[in-house]
Amino acid sequence: FLFISLLGVAHGCTRKLGMKICGFLQKNNNLDEKSRIVGAFTEQPSSKNLLTRDNERESHFRHTETDFSNLYARDLLPAKNGEEPTIQFLLEVVDILTNYVRKTFDRSTKVLDFHHPHQLLEGMEGFNLELSDQPESLEQILVDCRDTLKYGVRTGHPRFFNQLSTGLDIIGLAGEWLTSTANTNMFTYEIAPVFVLMEQLTLKKMREIVGWPNGEGDGIFSPGGAISNMYSVMIARYKHFPEVKTKGMTAAPRLVLFTSEHSHYSIKKASAALGFGTENLILLSTDERGRVIPADLEAKVIDAKKRGCVPLFVNATAGSTVYGAFDPINEIADICEKYNMWLHVDGAWGGGLLMSRKHRHKLNGVERANSVTWNPHKMMGVPLQCSAILVREKGLLQGCNSMCAGYLFQPDKQYDVTYDTGDKAIQCGRHVDIFKFWLMWKAKGTIGFEKHIDRCLELSEYLYNKIKNREGYVMVFQGQPQHTNVCFWYLPPNLRGMPEGDEKRQRLHKVAPKIKAMMMECGTTMVGYQPQGDKVNFFRMVISNPAATRSDIDFLIDEIERLGQDL
Repeated sequence: FLFISLLGVAHGCTRKLGMKICGFLQKNNNLDEKSRIVGAFTEQPSSKNLLTRDNERESHFRHTETDFSNLYARDLLPAKNGEEPTIQFLLEVVDILTNYVRKTFDRSTKVLDFHHPHQLLEGMEGFNLELSDQPESLEQILVDCRDTLKYGVRTGHPRFFNQLSTGLDIIGLAGEWLTSTANTNMFTYEIAPVFVLMEQLTLKKMREIVGWPNGEGDGIFSPGGAISNMYSVMIARYKHFPEVKTKGMTAAPRLVLFTSEHSHYSIKKASAALGFGTENLILLSTDERGRVIPADLEAKVIDAKKRGCVPLFVNATAGSTVYGAFDPINEIADICEKYNMWLHVDGAWGGGLLMSRKHRHKLNGVERANSVTWNPHKMMGVPLQCSAILVREKGLLQGCNSMCAGYLFQPDKQYDVTYDTGDKAIQCGRHVDIFKFWLMWKAKGTIGFEKHIDRCLELSEYLYNKIKNREGYVMVFQGQPQHTNVCFWYLPPNLRGMPEGDEKRQRLHKVAPKIKAMMMECGTTMVGYQPQGDKVNFFRMVISNPAATRSDIDFLIDEIERLGQDL
């Protein structure tokens, strides 16, 4: 809606775009509920309102039938006389996007129209992935836009449960459209003044929610949780051994890192990429629910010191990828303080629970962490990508990463250059990830995020209670889920009477992949599966989609049973 309204304001299209939005809402049976929004686009106000005060031109562009087969990119702005074809082209794109949004929330629409890679590479009904030397017409470009969405996965569909990042938030979508239109970079206040201030204020608010006094500290938005976790390892090393920045790893003793055997693989990637070596990442044992055993951490720290190693860094997971486990942060923090180790909390998946008064206790002790990863694009439903690394001590990000590039970070600019954030990042160019998140927070308020998170946890409890004693289902571990992760095996009827043993395990190992493959071929729903340790493949159901309801959970159960009945 924001993209459409801005387009209308910029080109005097208020009435026509209001009609387009009206039609879109009618298709969603939401016209009465949203009439006040439509009115902002369709009514002629007696005095200037927020949307019209800067728009004095009469509306002269209309969504007309345009022959795009003879139009090319060269005919669009900044070409002379390119304004009208540009608007007509963008209105067609808006039609494609709003139609996609409407169908995404329609449960009769498939989650995906699956094709094998070779089919897409060979071309599908005029949709060809090959690049050509000569320009294609705008008609073909519009077909490509439509078909790119057609053959993709509708991750916002109410029955898409495959990943931790799901859903399609309309406010967030509008924010991403605006961000792309602005097409700026986050490295200096000079070229992104509003976005830079939004980022600073939002990061401070997140640090307050973590529990750091007055939101003090530092932080930055990164290209995902894996990079945020890498930041934490880099900063820990810089804090304890700053000379490594200039002299390399030879300036440090043999450093070791610790993380759960259930932690995200990005910690292992960071140990490899930053020169520690994966052999110096020590995995910690967990209990049957996937939570780190603190006594095992201390024993392994003592053993590492005896071997001449220096324990540097401990990662505590707040919401593991598979089990949804929350490590006992307070007990781990005690050990970190005792042995002078950096404590990082990977809350990429579970950090959103800090917004919930009912569930934030699962992260008790997070305020004692030196750094925290928090991905709003997961549990909070912000469109990808949106990940923050939060650091308790101010100045470490800058000290660790600054290179003082003179062409960007001049000290004698006419404004306060402490607002230039680029030298804190390991990147140079940095995408604007903040606006969609900030806009959603403004639209929903903290209370809106809390309601969404509580509802997702309630749905996971509903699923758990439906299947825990249901014939054909076996829970991977006993007890109510810690997060929205619900892990279970489905046993087809012909496996239920089999004696326990290798044959049954081998056959059960194949069940989840076969059911998943049939789900994708049918396009009805998607849910993930994986093995874990000595456990054969099981389903991992996760719920973060605000569109999901109990009826969608019921559908998933019925679909698993329908597809798996004869296996």
